[in-house]
Amino acid sequence: MTGPATSPITERDGWLVGPVRVPHNRASAAATAQAGREPRPNNIHDDATAQSLGFRGGTVAGSVHLDQFPPILLAAFPDRWFENGSISLQFRNATVDAEPVTAMVARPAPGVDQVDARMVRQDGLLVAEGTVSVGREAGPTHLSALDLRPADPAELRLLEGVSPGRPISSRTFVVDGSAQRDHLASNPITEPLAWYTGPSPWGPPIVNLASIVQLIRNDQGDFGPHVTHAVGLFGAIELRYYSGPLRCDTAYSTSGEVVAVGASPKTEYVWFDSRAIDANGEVVVAMRMQLRWMKASSPLYSEGG
Repeated sequence: MTGPATSPITERDGWLVGPVRVPHNRASAAATAQAGREPRPNNIHDDATAQSLGFRGGTVAGSVHLDQFPPILLAAFPDRWFENGSISLQFRNATVDAEPVTAMVARPAPGVDQVDARMVRQDGLLVAEGTVSVGREAGPTHLSALDLRPADPAELRLLEGVSPGRPISSRTFVVDGSAQRDHLASNPITEPLAWYTGPSPWGPPIVNLASIVQLIRNDQGDFGPHVTHAVGLFGAIELRYYSGPLRCDTAYSTSGEVVAVGASPKTEYVWFDSRAIDANGEVVVAMRMQLRWMKASSPLYSEGG
């Protein structure tokens, strides 16, 4: 299998390095207004909100950064990545609109199925780090190897009452191939593979990574009422294909559950697993995600709260 035409990948010091890209903050208040959508409350992508919490400006969603990796993954694992590969990243430093970043993946040695991955800002600041792999025999991913120790429930305010095993909302969906093509035309991503908008080796177009995150993530209210009044952001995302890719014009259902709940000095956070399941009951793609909510944004942590 050969990949679609992509930007040139270079090699430097044992890393396969993609081109410099400038991801945009498509969820900012300005972008939302321009698109005619209602602004979201407690939005980390809004400049004023993010700056009030100590960020330099509205942040680019971590899921947006995922779309920069597939051309490099096709260079590293040319035959199978969209069928049984993974990408597993922790986000270390947030970026703001149009900041230049570069994605890179360590070149796999013969017989090696899992290697390191990272994204760096143009000045060298680490944006994300983790692993990428291919095949079901690859070792533990970056996120699955983390020690997710449960928090003392008494420490939790925003996530009071949320515990491991709690299910997240399920749904059914079909991604219309024509609608995806139109969406990507009006909302360009950093690496628009031809397989996202036209025929693929699996038949119809396939769904890009950032869209998968939105399709199989939690619904509002899944983690209790308090987080809806706090500012949240992605802390980590892993996507792992089992019988991929996720195809357009194909029916799927979702399921998921909480894995761990915890707190840090500045945030409360939840880890959850979710998955897309095809009509035969097979898991097509699974996700592990960490969502974080800023304590300083919640009235539960305000003075006297």
